[in-house]
Amino acid sequence: MDDMDRRLLSALRDCGDAPRVAAAARALSWAGEHGALWLAAGLVGAAADRERRSAWLRATALTAGAHLASMGVKRAVRRPRPAQGLGVEPLVRTAGRHSFPSSHATSAAAAAVAYGAVRPVGAHLVPPLAAAVCVSRMVVGVHYPSDVAAGAALGALTARLGARWASGGAAR
Repeated sequence: MDDMDRRLLSALRDCGDAPRVAAAARALSWAGEHGALWLAAGLVGAAADRERRSAWLRATALTAGAHLASMGVKRAVRRPRPAQGLGVEPLVRTAGRHSFPSSHATSAAAAAVAYGAVRPVGAHLVPPLAAAVCVSRMVVGVHYPSDVAAGAALGALTARLGARWASGGAAR
């Protein structure tokens, strides 16, 4: 980890000193735990959009698959969380002690790409929320910016590779 990673984390974590910012970051982090927000969104999409139900379910499966891939990478890399390496006081508890890549960012980016391939509404509503979840992980002090960037890249790539399948094979 380099000095820029540490400085960016410190600046974002300092934003969490504001009570409203901390509350929002905690809520976003909690909602994104284990990809729950994105899996629920995909299932709601499948229930609400009968015409594209199977595409929503495939996009949800892609999102879950990306999340699982990030967990595998995390176990292989085993980078400690900032609290262990920098003494940063986290605002939330984490499911694990490894930081790279951010699984929250992976599932958020995968959902943004996969759900956007299914329906234009997914392309407009999901990315801003996905970005907020990604930033929240740094504000709560549990990920370095490079963890979030790598997780987002992994999620976007995973979903992009499966986007044609997720959308039912339709050309985009």
